[in-house]
Amino acid sequence: MRFGEVARTSKRAYARAMTVEEFAEVSREALIALILEQHATIVALQARISALEQRLAGRSGPGMPGNKPVRPPAEKPAPPRKKRTQGFGRPRLPPTETVQHAVETCPDCGTPLVGGWVQATREVIELPVVPVRVIEHQYLARVCPCCQKRQIPPVDLAGVVLAPQQRLGLGLVSRITTLREQGRLPFATIQWYLDTFHQLHLSLGELVRVVAQVATRATAAVGAIQTAIQASPVVHADETGWREKGKNGYVWTFRTATHSYFVRGRRHKEMVDAALGPDFAGVIVCDFYASYDHYPGLKQRCWAHLLREIHELTEVYPTDQALAIWAGAVHALYDQAKAFTHPQEAARRAEQRACEARLLALGAPFLTDPLAVQGKLCRRIAKYLSELFVFVADPRVPPTNNAAERSLRHLVTSRKISGGTQSPRGSATKMTLVSLFGTWRLQGLNPFVACQTLLQSLA
Repeated sequence: MRFGEVARTSKRAYARAMTVEEFAEVSREALIALILEQHATIVALQARISALEQRLAGRSGPGMPGNKPVRPPAEKPAPPRKKRTQGFGRPRLPPTETVQHAVETCPDCGTPLVGGWVQATREVIELPVVPVRVIEHQYLARVCPCCQKRQIPPVDLAGVVLAPQQRLGLGLVSRITTLREQGRLPFATIQWYLDTFHQLHLSLGELVRVVAQVATRATAAVGAIQTAIQASPVVHADETGWREKGKNGYVWTFRTATHSYFVRGRRHKEMVDAALGPDFAGVIVCDFYASYDHYPGLKQRCWAHLLREIHELTEVYPTDQALAIWAGAVHALYDQAKAFTHPQEAARRAEQRACEARLLALGAPFLTDPLAVQGKLCRRIAKYLSELFVFVADPRVPPTNNAAERSLRHLVTSRKISGGTQSPRGSATKMTLVSLFGTWRLQGLNPFVACQTLLQSLA
């Protein structure tokens, strides 16, 4: 048998899993020749594989063809630190007392040590418990040697106490009033604070009388705040609930950029007229409450209220595609109107009218559709259409009434603590104080210093 035939015979026998008897029939030389042939084939394939790997490595590095070579990331030098315009370290307070620490003797040889320099400092802040100062004013009686008349100086404590029979100084009165209004502390907590940290015990009745007396004396200051608001070109208005002796009522706020005025009463249009006066001709920024409808001047309705109701409606009907498209279009129109700016008034008024027309066109298909869930909001938009884009024509007017809501936030927090007031006098006192302290906050004044300054001017 020739070598090729033996090789083919051995391959076929191997491929069909030869039995022991069949394998014995194949000669030893044929098997050796088959092994040598397979070895040569393996060597040739290994060489081919090595050549292909080298080609791939030269083209695109290791991995699949077309992959970018894997290179180690280059180490970029760190950019220089940006210089700050000011330091943000904790500033140290000027020391009011200095305590020096030094080693008296050398711990190694025992030699006394003197002199030295400041190597390091540590700041420790402490607030001492200062007892109350009780100042006794003595009025001496003197007899004139000529006319033998007794002379006694008149009692004049102007700038020291608020009233002639008052025993509390203006600083203490200002602190009590500030703790009550700015700190929103109950009278019992103020009583505990004074007793604990200043060893001063005042009755709850006296604390109430002090705060009421401050409010009574500050009536003229609150009137000046109301006058300033009435002269403002733009006024924010809002209202919230306030209980008096368990009965429901409402507190109205009227706010500008620098003044804040509060008044308690009913929730009707007469409150707007009483607060702003008959000569007010500015713009009222308000929500959609009907008590503002009678005002003949310009009004800017709050877009935050409108967009909030649209968002709540889309959450109730998440699968309504027509509602989603309408809501997105209204929001986009509001964003475009808010971003519009132009130096000429005529261009701004033309843009206002264009925005009104586009907004009305968006809601026109749903005005009379009883099945449209946005129909109610569309009818509200149509009713107040001329009062939605006043901010486009007048840059001084904001599109939302957030300023009035922020003005009420302090009062609402106080309402959660106290639950309201217990008498008409208490309500009047609260309205006076919240108007004063709210105005001082807007003006960036220290409420304690501002209160003390006001009382000194009234004493």
